[in-house]
Amino acid sequence: MQIETLEIRNYRLFRDAKLTDLPRMAVVVGANGSGKSTLFDVFSFLKEALTENVSQAVARRGGFRELVSRGQDGPVGITVKFRESGGRLATYLLEIATDGGRPVVHREILKFRRGQKGKPWHFVDFSRGRGTAITNEAMYGQKGAEAEREEKVLDDPSVLAIKGLGQFKQFRVVAEFRSLIESWHISDFHIGDARPSVEAGFAEHLSTRGDNVAQVAQYLFEHHGEQFDRVLDVMRRRVPGVSRVEARPTEDGRLVLRFQDGSFKDPFIARYVSDGTIKMFAYLVLLYDPKPHPLLAIEDPENQLYPELLHELVEEFRDYARRGGQVFVSTHSPEFLNGTKLDEIHWLVKESGYTTARRASDSELLQRLVAEGDLPGALWKQGLFEGAGPR
Repeated sequence: MQIETLEIRNYRLFRDAKLTDLPRMAVVVGANGSGKSTLFDVFSFLKEALTENVSQAVARRGGFRELVSRGQDGPVGITVKFRESGGRLATYLLEIATDGGRPVVHREILKFRRGQKGKPWHFVDFSRGRGTAITNEAMYGQKGAEAEREEKVLDDPSVLAIKGLGQFKQFRVVAEFRSLIESWHISDFHIGDARPSVEAGFAEHLSTRGDNVAQVAQYLFEHHGEQFDRVLDVMRRRVPGVSRVEARPTEDGRLVLRFQDGSFKDPFIARYVSDGTIKMFAYLVLLYDPKPHPLLAIEDPENQLYPELLHELVEEFRDYARRGGQVFVSTHSPEFLNGTKLDEIHWLVKESGYTTARRASDSELLQRLVAEGDLPGALWKQGLFEGAGPR
């Protein structure tokens, strides 16, 4: 899946914003308070609304009045246009309103386009717990085929239809889309969580907070040795002195990360190594995951990392995207931005209390300057991304 367009309406700072022509790696810049964290929270909201329900996702953000844009009544709307695995253009629309003070799904649509001119099939079309779902999915795309729909009623109007219907095999398209969102990784990495020992066990993927990095390292070592060796090779090149990393079990059945410095006989336990070392190792474990997440979102990856390492980190994000996982990154770092391309950059502009998004490649000035040899980070630092700075 690749998201091509993201539209956000009445979601906090985003009264009416659209990010278009999104590449497989999208980098977002903007001044403090312009909405970078809010943009990434949109992905978290969609995932939480699916895995839990809309009421809980809204409550976690302080309630509907705190979520909806100032001065607006709603509904809160999110539209995702994406290219699914078969190459078809699909659109998912979700609108949230209130009913008796409780957040509900005001409208939810999942539709696929048939060719360039074909009328789209609404696989799901629901409002406040009632709607229709297509029952003859196998006929989709066949010449002359008409959609057959069945009325459905959900027990709870705050539950997404793609969650309720996605549990049944006859709704394959819905189930696949549900599975994709459930597999999104929106990083909320905390170095402090990655340091302590953890219960020994099995973990294939890094958690959003990074608190299972030792378990994932052990899993890679035991089941994907080639990937683990690549992580260690990069660590040796980027962190002076590190010759080995291991997840060592303790007597009480826990795992502790140990970093071996070639200059010393005994390894250092994770709690005694630098923040940058822990963060770099966690990012590499995430980026060399044998099964990339369909969407990976990371805020400010440059924190605690040496600036000269950021260009290589950009390449690893880009490689992750090539292997199948779309990447969204926000940054304040000119060094990180210098490793990107104009068509990978969007910047946020806050005006009159609301935020809109612009594409760097739409600027003729930026295109000309980059063609003459200037780097995007240098141009951003000079204030040539109009409206992206603090003034």
